[in-house]
Amino acid sequence: MSVTNPGEPLMRVDGIYKSFGAVQALTDVDLDVPAGQVTALCGDNGAGKSVLIKCVAGAHEPDHGQIYWRGRPVRIRNAHDASALGIETVYQDLALADNLDIVQNMFLGRERLRHRLLDEDEMEKAAADTLAGLRVTTVRSIRQPVGSLSGGQRQSVAVAKAVMWNSQLVIMDEPTAALGVTQTEMVLELIRNLRDQGLGVIVISHNLNDVFAVADRIAVLHLGRMVVEGVASSFDRQSVVEYMTTGRLGMAGTTTMGNGGGGRA
Repeated sequence: MSVTNPGEPLMRVDGIYKSFGAVQALTDVDLDVPAGQVTALCGDNGAGKSVLIKCVAGAHEPDHGQIYWRGRPVRIRNAHDASALGIETVYQDLALADNLDIVQNMFLGRERLRHRLLDEDEMEKAAADTLAGLRVTTVRSIRQPVGSLSGGQRQSVAVAKAVMWNSQLVIMDEPTAALGVTQTEMVLELIRNLRDQGLGVIVISHNLNDVFAVADRIAVLHLGRMVVEGVASSFDRQSVVEYMTTGRLGMAGTTTMGNGGGGRA
């Protein structure tokens, strides 16, 4: 695949298979993830969403298939390989330390040193610049303990931590789960800001209101297979629910939806 092709997606998942013993978790899964767009990954519980994301993030290695990054085949064996490419994942538990402040969390394990001492000023500046670039304005102080933040603010810190390291693709697992209306809107605006900065974004969500509020593309998994993938404007809520629950669109549904055979639209 050509690296210089302007139509090339940021990441392409091609024919991925993954099993755990006798359980076939993913079967021949394809997915295109463009830069500067939000791709919503939908599916019922057990559809394979988390397994697919973990294959991209380096937590699992696919049994078969290929991942392409900017048109080039890559092997992602662990989280370090993913980070080196520019792939960062924000899991539902956020992996933040409540007893540390925002700056300490954002640099945890990647602290900057100057003359063998922590360079607090440089880390504070970088943290503040990253939050400002994402238009995160609700945090009172970057030295505020993370344990004192709201759910939306915590999500913002976790995303800021992910994008500090030259990330090009941010994966967010159920980013609005258990959040109130105001905090949910804060996180959705954060996702839009990532897209506006030209990053590719994958959002896993069961909340179709949130999906249609931010997604440019929608992909639906059913029982480990990608049953449809296409631009968000070609779907409605009913069609997504049908794909999620049955793996196909009923005769009463619109016939112009994405590509129901699991191929790319």
